[in-house]
Amino acid sequence: MGIVNFIKRGVQELMIARPDSAKEFAIYKHPDQTIPSNAQLTVDSDEVAIFFKDGKVAGKIPPGRHTLSTSNIPFLSNLVDSFTGGNVFISEVFFVSTRQFAGIKFGGRIGSVEDPKSGVPVETMVHGDFALQIADPETLILGLVGMRQTDNDAFFDWFKQQVLKVIRDQTAELIVKQKWPLLDVVSGAYTEEIEQTVLEGVHKHVDRYGVRITALGNFVLSIKEEDKKRLDTLYTDAAYVRLAGGIQGFQALAAGKAMMGAGQGMAAGGGGGEGGNAMLGGAALGVGFGMAGMFQQQAAMAASAPQAVNPPAAGQLGGAPAAVTCPACQKSVAPGKFCAECGQALPAATGPKFCANCGGKLNDSAKFCAGCGTKVEG
Repeated sequence: MGIVNFIKRGVQELMIARPDSAKEFAIYKHPDQTIPSNAQLTVDSDEVAIFFKDGKVAGKIPPGRHTLSTSNIPFLSNLVDSFTGGNVFISEVFFVSTRQFAGIKFGGRIGSVEDPKSGVPVETMVHGDFALQIADPETLILGLVGMRQTDNDAFFDWFKQQVLKVIRDQTAELIVKQKWPLLDVVSGAYTEEIEQTVLEGVHKHVDRYGVRITALGNFVLSIKEEDKKRLDTLYTDAAYVRLAGGIQGFQALAAGKAMMGAGQGMAAGGGGGEGGNAMLGGAALGVGFGMAGMFQQQAAMAASAPQAVNPPAAGQLGGAPAAVTCPACQKSVAPGKFCAECGQALPAATGPKFCANCGGKLNDSAKFCAGCGTKVEG
């Protein structure tokens, strides 16, 4: 058994390659720093072998099968162990994959972002995957991995955190600067713009390690379902407010919604029996809609009503003009040429004339009001 083990160990020492169990690793470090002269080194087509000594790159070997001898590979002469008579090289050997690693999944919290359209802060999240490629193996090992035994999961986790950090910063900045509504963002309307900005930003963090993030895939920004419903309601209300005419329309809308809510509450809680509930429910909703209509009508009348004029100051001529009845709409209105309610011509006034602006009494021959200076028409 001792002879068999010695033979197996000798064969392993003479054959240096990445084992099948480490084929998916970005970096694999050969466990033994003692390498016999004339050993056979196998480098796969999608990797490169890098030799280190004393924390410095001694050389690298491209894909293929190579006999490790100083006559075949000159830089190995710097790795010869003189105590063994030149039969052993002392070096750390790393196998670094140069192919693209796709489908590396990431995800996490972006944070609270204020929705530019509603002003409401909303918790946002992101998930997806990205593709990574090692462009400069020597820089990667010197800058990030070092001489320690590499943990493949830790290697990919570090780059996941870099991608997520950039997404947090860039997404929040884009939403604020571009004033993108959050519902549009989570619908995917700006995914291409966000991906491009994230890729540009992440390069600054990972390029110095000899690594490139080549693509983002299945990139999804999301918010909680209850926040989405809340924003939907706010966007809809804002649209109604614009149609209703600003703040007065908003007040009418709010009052109407309150009355409708009260009516629905009455329908749900009142009445005796099924028939009573149905009758009360219909009546309550009718009250709600009626009250909403009343508030809207009042708001519209308030918006269109003429502004009240100040009464004449002490010492001015005259007082408030006598009201006249419009023959068209039968409304009692201030005297003048036209009805203030329907616009129809009023019959010629008899008796004293009054200023249409301040109500002061006018002389028969006056061209301007002595109280406010308004030009007398007609």
